[in-house]
Amino acid sequence: MVDADGLIGWFDANARDLPWRRPGTTAWGVLVSEVMSQQTPVARVAPVWLEWVDRWALPSALAKEPAGEVLRAWGKLGYPRRALRLHECARVLAREHGDEVPPDVDTLRALPGIGEYTARAVAAFAYGARCPVVDTNVRRVVARAVHGAADAGPPSTKRDMSDVDRLLPAASKAARFSVALMELGATTCTARAPRCHDCPLRTECRWLAAGRPDYDGRPRVVQRFAGTDRQVRGLLMDVLRDTAGPVPRARLDVVWADAPQRDRCLDSLLVDGLVEQTTDGRFALPGEH
Repeated sequence: MVDADGLIGWFDANARDLPWRRPGTTAWGVLVSEVMSQQTPVARVAPVWLEWVDRWALPSALAKEPAGEVLRAWGKLGYPRRALRLHECARVLAREHGDEVPPDVDTLRALPGIGEYTARAVAAFAYGARCPVVDTNVRRVVARAVHGAADAGPPSTKRDMSDVDRLLPAASKAARFSVALMELGATTCTARAPRCHDCPLRTECRWLAAGRPDYDGRPRVVQRFAGTDRQVRGLLMDVLRDTAGPVPRARLDVVWADAPQRDRCLDSLLVDGLVEQTTDGRFALPGEH
């Protein structure tokens, strides 16, 4: 088992000063931080999050904005469909939940764009609920400390939830323990360069006790970025975010030389609702024409 009090004490002394962890952060602020932080480093998220919660302190404030303005404010966080889903979520919260973020996992999970992880994270970190919160960092810490493996391997919702649920302390400490476990994986028990000598679990970690054996499971696929459709989509979105109003096709054609790939990416942006085409053939962010 993991020493919950020891891990929480380590967190209290070493936690990063992330703005959404500060006193006074609302459940809406926590939800926004969790959506923004999906597949995006927190260092990039923090300044954008501060702008959002200052500008849109309530779901209803965001809900009133046109989708194009929401996408522009999203900036370069990546995966901009998250912004549209968050916008839709804000509308539901304003319309059906009295402008409040609900506290229970099931209701949270029913909101647009809110999956299993985000629902549990908001319930735990905004309301102190005792529920397993499992991300990649948590899975890695549990794999090493509890199972003695270098990596958790392919995810299994049932197994991963069960593993973490068994580690959770009493309800009064569970949320603090969950964020500490996540912080440990993000800052100390990292994938490539774990700092075992700084780890509060070093005396009980089965992986360290076994001599830190290499991972012998299926190799992890490393996603590249350069030259991918994701990069091209981002370049096209940059043009529209930096321009007020519709732009001609020629403005988009210059961002990428490979015409078939560029056309494919533009078509996918149209299908995803991230870009709209005007009647005269120009292109703009949603609602900005």
